[in-house]
Amino acid sequence: MSKTSEPILVGAVAYDPKVVTIWDIIKGYFQDNGCPMDYVFYSNYELQVKALLEGSIDVAWNSPLAWLDAHRSSGGTCRAIAMRDTDRDRVSHIVARRPPSVNSVETVEGLRGKTVAVGASDSPQATLIPIGLLQRQGLEPGADFTLLRFDVLVGKHGDHIGGERDAFQALASGEADACAMLDLNWKLWSSDGTIDPARYYVIATTDQFDHCVFTVHENVPDEHIRPWLETLFTMSYDNPAHREMMDMEGLKEWLPGRISGFGALTDAVERQHFFEGR
Repeated sequence: MSKTSEPILVGAVAYDPKVVTIWDIIKGYFQDNGCPMDYVFYSNYELQVKALLEGSIDVAWNSPLAWLDAHRSSGGTCRAIAMRDTDRDRVSHIVARRPPSVNSVETVEGLRGKTVAVGASDSPQATLIPIGLLQRQGLEPGADFTLLRFDVLVGKHGDHIGGERDAFQALASGEADACAMLDLNWKLWSSDGTIDPARYYVIATTDQFDHCVFTVHENVPDEHIRPWLETLFTMSYDNPAHREMMDMEGLKEWLPGRISGFGALTDAVERQHFFEGR
């Protein structure tokens, strides 16, 4: 495996204090394996995308929305080079109270005239893609149903559970008739007692979509990024030091990047005119 003495600079958004630990572990491993790198933290994805396109960083650890932003802003020249195993084939759910509960809902059409709670305005998993699902089935927010949005940490693209948890609490309190959440959160909260599956259930599920992806600009040559990418793929969940980082970052394996899983989000941002005027 070829190595380079020129450090690769990676951008990441500081959505949680654990991000420092995650990237310190990654940096240490890369340096120990002859592939020096460093990282820069940003408070939001918009700044990170700008830095990537300006060449201030070599690689951006992008949310799915940040990937779309970088891809469109670069004229389609950015490359998706790596992602977590858990970033592939995700879905979001629309969750409601089970019948015969008061104000229960059984179908998407049953949400007409109702209130749907979602996460932050820029969250693909908790807002954009679920709203896109409702739009494709003929329900427009504001016209056919009331949208109750929880704008927690806008700029971090839903890389946290704050908005999703608040949306579920609105459902549980009766403030909303349904809410949106990522499949991983539905599974976690159904097992840890946050959600009682006997009282709540999934009435609709989005198309599959991909999540975060390491992104490079076209001006970063393959020979510069290849050693970094090869080193990333050698990280192993069987290594206890790597396992600590991987558990915090929510993966078992790093996989090659792909762009085939962003159709649902692309459709959603177009329907909701998300990037217009920016």
